[in-house]
Amino acid sequence: MEPGAYCRQVEAYLCRRNAGHLIRIVGPAFDLVRGWEARQIPPSVVFRAIDRTVERREAAGARRRPVRIEFCEADVEALFDDWRWAVGVGAGDRAAAGPPGRSRRTLAAHLEHAILALTAVRGSARHAPALGELAGQLVGELDGLRAAARTARGHARRRLLERLADIESALMTVARDTADASLRETIRRETESDLAPFRARMPAGAFRKSLQAGADRLLRERLDLPRIAFE
Repeated sequence: MEPGAYCRQVEAYLCRRNAGHLIRIVGPAFDLVRGWEARQIPPSVVFRAIDRTVERREAAGARRRPVRIEFCEADVEALFDDWRWAVGVGAGDRAAAGPPGRSRRTLAAHLEHAILALTAVRGSARHAPALGELAGQLVGELDGLRAAARTARGHARRRLLERLADIESALMTVARDTADASLRETIRRETESDLAPFRARMPAGAFRKSLQAGADRLLRERLDLPRIAFE
């Protein structure tokens, strides 16, 4: 994408999240955003970073002032790290170290977070009934696994992690099968756009895997589904 068009997209989204206040991306701010474009950070990642920055300020009860794009830089970097790891592109040596920031959360704490998120899915009318029903079943199973997670070592821990990966696969299968057709199409287009700059340098098989991983990541985000697998 041409840098000017990229910056205009970011500027337009920033203005919408600022309740229509015109926040121009010029000078140092333009250089910052142009640098994101040069590094091929997908616009969707920048948009989510803007959302996160705005939502955090609102939750803190901060005095409502327009959010400038410079305030979003840390969130852009963090989310871009997450995105590269999730879809398996452009992460270099950092990918070998595992998902950014996940090592600070214990397995038991990870399961507690997943249980809370699935409980919300179970009680939400905006999710398909089949997805809510599965979420309810998984809450019970994960609650049992949480107790084992505190002491599991060696082979027992490996089996537990394998089970979590299977649970996530089942959850995402139902999420894909029950998602609205228009949502699936929007996610497909967005994922293809995000990965387009990387397509020429990736083998066909790896690119297909990245497309699926990117689509699942967006679907999880849109439906507020937790990660179940633990790396």
